Amino acid sequence: MKVVLINHSDSQGGAAVVSLRLMHALEEAGVQVRMLVTEQSLNNDGLVEPLGGRRANKMRFIAERLHIMFHNGANRETLFKIDTCRFGAAAASHPWVKEADVVMLAWVNQGTMSLKGIERIHRMGKPIVWVMHDMWNCTGVCHHAFDCEGYLGTCSACHLLGKSGDDLSTSIQRRKAALYQRVPIHFVAVSHWLEAVCRNSPIMKGRDVRMIFNAFPADSYRYERLEVAYPGVPLDKTVIIMGARRLDEDNKGFPEMLETTQYIAKERPELAKKIHLLLYGDIKNASLLEQMAVPYTYVGSVDSIMLNELYRHSDIVLSTSLYENLPGTLIEGQASGCLPVTFGKGGQADIVDHLKSGYIADYKSPSSVADGIEWAIANPADRAWLHQEVVRKFSADVIAQQFIQLFEELTGKRVEEF
Repeated sequence: MKVVLINHSDSQGGAAVVSLRLMHALEEAGVQVRMLVTEQSLNNDGLVEPLGGRRANKMRFIAERLHIMFHNGANRETLFKIDTCRFGAAAASHPWVKEADVVMLAWVNQGTMSLKGIERIHRMGKPIVWVMHDMWNCTGVCHHAFDCEGYLGTCSACHLLGKSGDDLSTSIQRRKAALYQRVPIHFVAVSHWLEAVCRNSPIMKGRDVRMIFNAFPADSYRYERLEVAYPGVPLDKTVIIMGARRLDEDNKGFPEMLETTQYIAKERPELAKKIHLLLYGDIKNASLLEQMAVPYTYVGSVDSIMLNELYRHSDIVLSTSLYENLPGTLIEGQASGCLPVTFGKGGQADIVDHLKSGYIADYKSPSSVADGIEWAIANPADRAWLHQEVVRKFSADVIAQQFIQLFEELTGKRVEEF
């Protein structure tokens, strides 16, 4: 069976990381799978190839940003919180797409695919599987609705656009709804939370929406606690690790983490004496670290090998993200033997069994996060068991077989028959 996976990038962003993992998992399971991207930076032995020329891709990217700027009043703060799938490469003419038995879409915005281009692939008779990594498919133009419930009806007066009445969010929502009516796309949500959100969206009601987790290379993560001190991190403290590609990105809950440290320092001084925070990831505004009220070590950006080592120096993995689809930091931490403490707005419940394999705190509540930390200190889980929980749910071979079952359903043939 030949499958082509289309994503914006092969390296930048969470969707790129998990899409590459899925590609390799399917290849290991016997699927002839390749990946097309409009931003390529890695050498993947011929399995990844550019979709469209570099100059043309750049022009499409610019054209879509200019179109958005026209509609959002040239507001740079919201420029990359909005996408339209208005411009895209001619994927239907690529040889890999022509040869494919199944076409998989992942994160295809920023000039990668247009809604018209997706329909052209359907007209070729290709089954389309769209793996959703955020809410964009069920909203007007945003990737995360946060507290806005406009997408549950007709999107309009979008706060990201700063307009009143019908606006770009209205027209794009209608275009998505029309596409979904004409094209039998098979949507895959990577968390039960996103699956439920999509099913409640008017434009996706009645569509084929199912749930398959992201594949995770659990076997490559070691989980034994390292008893040699990491520079700046004491051995006699409970180490709480928190990180992201960019720590102070809007969604990652950095202010909520700072507020939690301030609450602990003021209201629970005995707890403050027991803990040490270990922070990783880029930070745009480093002065925010001055608001930390408990001892911490900040190590900056890290690679995957160093990340596993940092987790093995830690006891608890913390996430105060405001919304997450299927937070990779919690999976990585748990695979490395750390107990998660997190808010529950998103797919965290797919990772954390509350009061068993972690703690789900009340949303935006510093006292509840502190409760979770105290619970984790008092109830340390077996690190090997936490690792096996990740293997059971997210291992690459398990996820690959679930996708293969979907492919076989859509094509009417078994993988080995191709």
